[in-house]
Amino acid sequence: MNRGFFTILTAQFFSALADNALLFAAIALLMSLSAPDWHVPLLQQFFIVSYILLAPFVGAFADSNPKGRVMFISNAIKVIGCIAMLAGMQPLYAYAIVGLGAAAYSPAKYGILTEYLPPSQLVKANSWMEGATVLAIILGAIVGGLLINPKLVGAALIDWGLAEWISVPKFAIVIILGLYLVAAWFNLYIPRLPPDHRTPKRNPVFLLHDFWHSFKLLWKDPLGQVSLAVTTLFWGVGATLRLVVLAWAAFNLNFDLTQATQLTATSAVGVAVGAAMAGKWIRLESSVKVLPAGILLGLTVIAMIFVTDWRIAAVLLFFIGVLSGFFVVPLNALLQHRGHLLMGAGHSIAIQNFNENLGILVLLGAYTLMVGHGVHIHWVLGLFGLFISLAMTVIWRRHRHDQVQ
Repeated sequence: MNRGFFTILTAQFFSALADNALLFAAIALLMSLSAPDWHVPLLQQFFIVSYILLAPFVGAFADSNPKGRVMFISNAIKVIGCIAMLAGMQPLYAYAIVGLGAAAYSPAKYGILTEYLPPSQLVKANSWMEGATVLAIILGAIVGGLLINPKLVGAALIDWGLAEWISVPKFAIVIILGLYLVAAWFNLYIPRLPPDHRTPKRNPVFLLHDFWHSFKLLWKDPLGQVSLAVTTLFWGVGATLRLVVLAWAAFNLNFDLTQATQLTATSAVGVAVGAAMAGKWIRLESSVKVLPAGILLGLTVIAMIFVTDWRIAAVLLFFIGVLSGFFVVPLNALLQHRGHLLMGAGHSIAIQNFNENLGILVLLGAYTLMVGHGVHIHWVLGLFGLFISLAMTVIWRRHRHDQVQ
C-alpha cells in the first residue's frame, strides 16, 4: 500500500467522520425543534433516497471523470447541506442535500480502489478502508455525542458569550462542516487516474438503459448475485439497527442520547477487528465461505433483548461488530471485483448502492411504522434478528445449491 492509497484512505476517513457525527447532530437538532419521534428514522430515509434516485447517473459520472475530482465535488455538496441546516432549512431537507453528496461520493471512493490496485490487494484494501470507516464511525459517535452534550458544550457557549447566537446542535454542525472541508482538501491530492469505462452517451434515457442493463448483468452473475444480496441485507439491517440500539439503550440501560451514541462505538470497534481478521485470513476467491457468520449475527441481535447491564451490552455489541466486519468485507471486495470486470467500478458501486439503500429504505420504513404504532423495542429486536438469520440462511443455501448445479 503506497502513499496514494493512504491519501484516498485519509480523505475517506474525514468524510466518514463528518457523516457519522452529523447524524447525531441532526437528531439533536430535530429534538431541539420538538419534532415527533418518528422523524428520527425518517431522517435516515431522507439521506439515502438520493442513493436510489441517482444510482443510474452517479456511477456513470464517477466512471467518466477522475474519481478524486468526483470525491471533491461530492464533499462540496455535503458542505452546502451543512450550511443549509445552519441557515434554518428543515433538518430533513438539509440532510437530504448531504445525502446527495454522499450518493455521488460512494461510487468514486470504492471504485478508485479497483482502478488503483490489483485484484490480489482488494480484500486487504477493503479491510483498510473498512477499518478507517469504522474508526470514523467510532470517533463520529464519540465526537457527535460530545458536541451535542448540553452540559459540556452549552456551558462553553455561555462562557464564550455565544449562547444567544447559536444553539448546541448548530455549533456541532459548524465543527462538522470543518471536517468536510478537511476531507475536501485531501481530495485534491488523490492520484489522478484516467476515467474507467467512460459512458459513450450522457443523455438520461441512455444512462437509465445502461444502468438497467448493468443491474441485470450483476444480478445474473453467480458470484455477483450472492455478494450483492448479502451486502444489501447487511447495510439495510445495519442502518436500521443503529437507530434501534439508541432506543434499546434508552429502555434497557436507561441511557440518554449522548451515552447511547458512545455505546454504539463498541460495535464499530468490533467491525474494525472483524475487517482486520477478514483482510488477514480470507482470500478473494474464498469470500463466500464467511456466509454462516451472518446467521450467527442475527441470533446475537436477538440476545440483546435480555441484556440490562451496560458492560454486557458493550461486549455483545462488540461481538456483533466482529461478525459484521468479518463477513461483509470479503463480500464487498468480491462485488467490487466482479463489477469491475463486468461493467466498470463506478457502475457496479452505483448498482450496489441502489440495492443497499433500497434495503435501508424498506427496513427503515418498517422500523418507522413500528415506532409510529408503538411496537415494543424488544419485539423490534426479535423481528430484526430473526429476519437476518433467516435471510442469510436462504442466501447460503441458494449459493450452495447453485454450486452443486
